[in-house]
Amino acid sequence: SAMSASFYTKPANNGNAGVAMETSWDSNPGRQRTLQPITTGASVLAIKYNAGVIMVADTLGSYGSLAKFRSIPRVLRVNDATVAAASGDLADMQFLNTVVENHAIDEEIHEHGIAYSPASLHSWLTRVMYNRRSRINPLWNTYIVAGTEAGQPFLGYVNMLGVAFKEDCLATGFGSHLCLGLLREALDAAGGYAGLTEETATSALEACLRVLYYRDCRAYNQYQLANVPVAKPAQVSGPHFLQSDWSVAKLVKHYTE
Repeated sequence: SAMSASFYTKPANNGNAGVAMETSWDSNPGRQRTLQPITTGASVLAIKYNAGVIMVADTLGSYGSLAKFRSIPRVLRVNDATVAAASGDLADMQFLNTVVENHAIDEEIHEHGIAYSPASLHSWLTRVMYNRRSRINPLWNTYIVAGTEAGQPFLGYVNMLGVAFKEDCLATGFGSHLCLGLLREALDAAGGYAGLTEETATSALEACLRVLYYRDCRAYNQYQLANVPVAKPAQVSGPHFLQSDWSVAKLVKHYTE
C-alpha cells in the first residue's frame, strides 16, 4: 500500500537489504529502562545485640498485589561474618546476589586470605547502586548488610540511589514506617545494643514481623532469620512461621465478620 511504501525501502537489486525507515514507537521503541519493579519482596529488619546482629526477612514474592511466590529466600549468607538481604525487585536482587557470591567464591579459590567484611560489602554495594543510578538504570532494591568486624557488630543500609548509612537498628519498606519505633524502643529499654540480649532482640523482630503481617498487605507470616554472632559463624535459619491472631481485626473500624 502507499502507507507501507512510505515507511520502508525495497531491497536493492544486489541483494542487500534496504534500510528500514520504520518510525513507529511500537516496533522500534529504542533503548528501554526498568520503569517499575515487577515481582517484589517486602520489608527487611535488623538489629544489633550485645554479641552480634540479627536480621529477618519474609519469603514472599508479590506480583503486584498477588502473593504469587511464597518461598523466595531473600537472606544471603556471604561468608562466616557477613549476611545481606534486600527488599524491592527480586530479579535485580538475584542478579546482584549472584555477583556477590561469585566474588566470594573467587576469593576463596585464589586464597588471598581476604573475605568480604560487612563494611567492605556495604561500601561496594553503595558504589554499585550509585553507578547504576547515575546511568539511569538502577537496581531496584534496598539492601541491609549485617555482620561482625573486629569483634563489633555492623549494620549498614543502602538504597537504589546509593544513599547509605550505618545504624544500630534498620528497616526497609513499610518496616521503616511501622517498625523502627519498636526496634528503637527495645534498644532504649536496654540502654543501647550493648545491653540487648539475643532473646530480646529476636522477640522484638518477631513482634515487628507480626505488625507487618497484620498491617502490610505485601508481608507474609513465613520468614528467614540470620544471626551473626561475634565469636561464631553466621547462621541463616528458616523458614520460620509467625503465630498470628486475627481477632485483632475486630478493633479495625468498619470491620465486619
